[in-house]
Amino acid sequence: MSSAAGGGGAYSFSLTTFSPSGKLVQIEHALAAVAQGTTSLGIKATNGIVIATEKKSSSILIDDSMIEKVAVICPNIGIVYSGMGPDFRVLVTKARKTAQAYWKLYGEYPPTRVLTQDIATVMQEATQSGGVRPFGVSLLVAGWDKVRGPSLYQVDPSGSFWAWKASAIGKNMINAKTFLEKRYNDDISLEDAIHTALLTLKEGFEGQMTEKTIEIGVVTVPSPEDLVAPPGERVKPVFRKLSEEEVRDYLAL
Repeated sequence: MSSAAGGGGAYSFSLTTFSPSGKLVQIEHALAAVAQGTTSLGIKATNGIVIATEKKSSSILIDDSMIEKVAVICPNIGIVYSGMGPDFRVLVTKARKTAQAYWKLYGEYPPTRVLTQDIATVMQEATQSGGVRPFGVSLLVAGWDKVRGPSLYQVDPSGSFWAWKASAIGKNMINAKTFLEKRYNDDISLEDAIHTALLTLKEGFEGQMTEKTIEIGVVTVPSPEDLVAPPGERVKPVFRKLSEEEVRDYLAL
């Protein structure tokens, strides 16, 4: 009895410790979960950022209008994920609470890096806490702030995060990154970035791409006038999700 209990204790303990080779095996499993998720990508342009993802349902009976893969965190930041949807939902809730707390304290929403670092800390803590597993998602965080302008970050299950000009996560990420490396340039405009994002997704897309199977979010650089809110109102959002009609128009081009 004691040996069985000891074995169980040793197993749970080993989940948050390094293997002899220096790896955290649970993080590798989490990355495998990400690699099974639908492809998502982000592209930074001179005047904004686009994030895009495949939005597929497992059955025609599912109401796909309720599926959300691109989420608005606050007026200046949005995120997209690949991996486990329930884990993403938890992180979105935490990120929104963080953004609102920052706004109450400072009267403005957090810079993209500050919010990204907070999300990354939550994910990192899950890698060293007993009785929990790492989050099975990778995130692309897109936002704009006065200090850094438009910025795009990728956060992985380990809690690591990097700033990217363009990146892809999910099932087809290797091919997508290769495609982006060939098509990306530092002078790309937001309109061209949206078209490049759709072409990249199309490379590994199974079935027909429609406005119901693609979800897109964009960050636009605000004008000085947009940064001044009328009395009693908040500033104009710089992040928004494209409507199905807008996605359809881009696919038709």
